[in-house]
Amino acid sequence: MMLRTAGSVFRRFSTSSHYYQNKLKLAIIGQSLFGQEVYSNLRKQGHKVVGVFTVPDRDGKADPLAVAAEKDGTPVFKFPRWRVKGKPIQDVVEAYKSVGAELNVMPFCSQFIPMNVIDHPQHGSIIYHPSILPLHRGASAINWTLIHGDKKAGFTVFWADDGLDTGPILLQRECAVEPNDTVDTLYNRFLFPEGIKAMVEAVQLIADGNAPRIPQTEDGASYEGIQKKSNAKVNWAQPAEAIHNWIRGHDKVPGAWTLVDGQPVTLYGSSMLGGAVPAGQPLEIEGASRPGLVTKNGLVLYGTDDKALLVKNLQFEDGKMIPASKFFSAGESASVELTDEEKKMAEEIRNIWKGILSNVAAIEDTTDFFKSGAASMDVVRLVEEVKQKCSGVQLQNEDVYMATTFQDFIQMFVRKLRGEDQEEELVVDYATKEVNNMTVNMPYQCFIDGRFEDAENGKTYDTINPTDGSVICKVSYASVGDVDRAVAAAREAFENGPWGRMNPRDRGSLLYRLADLMEEHQEELATIESIDSGAVYTLALKTHVGMSIQTFRYFAGWCDKIQGKTIPINQARPNRNLTFTRKEPLGVCAIVIPWNYPLMMLAWKSAACLAAGNTLVLKPAQVTPLTALKFAELSVKAGIPKGVINILPGSGGMVGQRLSDHPDIRKLGFTGSTPIGKQIMKSCALSNLKKVSLELGGKSPLIIFSDCDMDKAVRMGMSSVYFNKGENCIAAGRLFVEESIHDEFISRVVEEIKKMKIGDPLERSTDHGPQNHKAHLDKLLEYCDTGVKEGATLVYGGKQVDRPGFFMEPTVFTDVEDHMFIAKEESFGPVMVVSKFKEGDVDGVLHRANDTEYGLASGVFTRDINKAMYVSERLEAGTVFINTYNKTDVASPFGGFKQSGFGKDLGEDALSEYLKTKAVTVEY
Repeated sequence: MMLRTAGSVFRRFSTSSHYYQNKLKLAIIGQSLFGQEVYSNLRKQGHKVVGVFTVPDRDGKADPLAVAAEKDGTPVFKFPRWRVKGKPIQDVVEAYKSVGAELNVMPFCSQFIPMNVIDHPQHGSIIYHPSILPLHRGASAINWTLIHGDKKAGFTVFWADDGLDTGPILLQRECAVEPNDTVDTLYNRFLFPEGIKAMVEAVQLIADGNAPRIPQTEDGASYEGIQKKSNAKVNWAQPAEAIHNWIRGHDKVPGAWTLVDGQPVTLYGSSMLGGAVPAGQPLEIEGASRPGLVTKNGLVLYGTDDKALLVKNLQFEDGKMIPASKFFSAGESASVELTDEEKKMAEEIRNIWKGILSNVAAIEDTTDFFKSGAASMDVVRLVEEVKQKCSGVQLQNEDVYMATTFQDFIQMFVRKLRGEDQEEELVVDYATKEVNNMTVNMPYQCFIDGRFEDAENGKTYDTINPTDGSVICKVSYASVGDVDRAVAAAREAFENGPWGRMNPRDRGSLLYRLADLMEEHQEELATIESIDSGAVYTLALKTHVGMSIQTFRYFAGWCDKIQGKTIPINQARPNRNLTFTRKEPLGVCAIVIPWNYPLMMLAWKSAACLAAGNTLVLKPAQVTPLTALKFAELSVKAGIPKGVINILPGSGGMVGQRLSDHPDIRKLGFTGSTPIGKQIMKSCALSNLKKVSLELGGKSPLIIFSDCDMDKAVRMGMSSVYFNKGENCIAAGRLFVEESIHDEFISRVVEEIKKMKIGDPLERSTDHGPQNHKAHLDKLLEYCDTGVKEGATLVYGGKQVDRPGFFMEPTVFTDVEDHMFIAKEESFGPVMVVSKFKEGDVDGVLHRANDTEYGLASGVFTRDINKAMYVSERLEAGTVFINTYNKTDVASPFGGFKQSGFGKDLGEDALSEYLKTKAVTVEY
């Protein structure tokens, strides 16, 4: 019986611990990290592993399963084979039987196991197989899942029999195959972690007597042979998607290859190319219908359908790997002369190589890492040991594949040490406009892992200028695959990049630099914000952009002030204890922002997130993506490392939902509607219980008493409704005006409205710009119609302005009764909803103001400080304004109560949303 899986694993995994009454004596037969994790987790569950049967040491190194078992004192047997010429080796079989196992567990086994071993235990044997049996029986199951372009992948735990992967099924799990999955990504994302859980679950089902035995059907059954280098050559007489599937199905093992100039070249990192093909240099590919194209993004290749795919990396016959974009410049760089200090480092690295390649007598300049027997886990070890010895150099696994000989590795290392191997200059394809007496350059592609690039499916959409309804530019429409790539980049940046190890003060310096760059580009950012969201330019300059700059500066100052504390606890005499807490970042965070303040909402959430040390994937609102993408460009110029910030324009239903569901995201911050917030919270709970903060809908009450400063009440009352054309989360959704001043207040408001200038938001004298987008304007008009039908008095406005664009008249309703739709629901537009309350009825108006499921903000106008404090204590809202409105500050926490959400933006409280507290107790 033989079972093999493919792929490499670069992370540890452990299942949560549970208590079960029934336990078994197990023999673990297999190898690899997967086998080690299954072994460790079964022991955690209380099962007794009576023997581990694995492969002999290779080049003096034990298999990870053997290492773990030997450390635990578990009997370990390392048989090179179990049978000879098809017959079991009796001594091996007897050694196996001596341990007295009740069940054989085979998580990963490359050896043929005799049937008298398979059938010997009381419960027989179970095996893990990386396909949805009976599909893809055989050792290359994952490869064939991808080669065939299957939409679903998965694994099976089955009862071993004398066939090849044909035994009865115990359990199965499935997952979606993403368009650019490789063997590694599929294995690491699902087959590895979920497979461990499933093996533990399967053993417990057997222990409890609940394990099914479902016979395999022959319907849909398939068997494909082992994929080797000899049969992995690319057939170019196929559509592009079939070629892409072939390449990714062989990445990284055994590698799909083709002939270039008569020499085999192996292709890695394939993705389907959408959108325009960048300029490049032709490259003849033997057997292809047309030449490839070496571009700045990689090697573009074509199928028979003239569709294109993009290959990122190439490997030559000598094992050296290069970026495909460097094909014509490979080998051009001259060797660097090492200083005495660099020579010392090179010798330390030579010793690291010697420790890994213990079978090699001496490490020469020409020694090839992989040809000397190194495997994928050795790559990880090499990278980590070099990082440990030389902390100033940040290596990635790919660096080893790109420099396989010792000489090339040292050259690569020294260039990185000297800073000569910095990331290439950011390439940005701008949409450029001459507007507002300046040239604005607007990135329009997805920003992933420090690069601007098209969505993987090539889709785009139009972003619209609400002033006249014209198209500003086409913007990339991110896909689920783009989300997964962005999350992977953010995770890599957090776990292995410089951001996670950076001194907090240095992190703060980068955020200060980012704020400085935003200030340098303040007028350009404000212009982009105006044409994309309709914000009045002067307001965008002061608030949309100005407060964003202040927010980043404020949180940059917090980076080196995040502290834990010491806690006195009862001492465990005669010893003593010290307990302290650490505040640590969460990891990869997702942020989903609305369209009313595109840049400011980005800043409110991402500045705290980054200051805490997290990395992020941010989805701007679909209708207002441009300032977020410009921000991404500035973050690179500020020196923020790649992968720390990722920006994905696109739909909430696709991108937002995938962010909610993604298992590698540890926190999601959302600003938007209450119904969507509820759906996000549900998805976050079901996926991985990720932390959530929500700033949702509002119906903020503003109470104006007769003893107010009337001039101020009129001015601030109008601002509370019409600020940013009413597209303001804390806008006063309902005004309660005391009877004796009601009519005067309304009269003065209407008088001031008539003075407001409605027009082009780029005109400096404009007071009131267009609504953000047409669908929102239509909703506002419907809202006003509903108010009229319900019997409220339309005093002013209620109509679209007769001019191009999405302009809405500032509107006033009076005689609004508590049961009406407009009294209960948010307009999110320039609609003032006014109700009277009886003279002196403080408690009555408080009851009406609080009679809502929302609780974001509120306000009160009165000269009586005692009344003001009494009302502020009883208003059920996260923010209360007294004799002012819209007065937010970066140092003051902001967030709602009830169905307006939970969690805080701004202020010190916001940091807590992006940190976790670890308690540490030391005995001494």
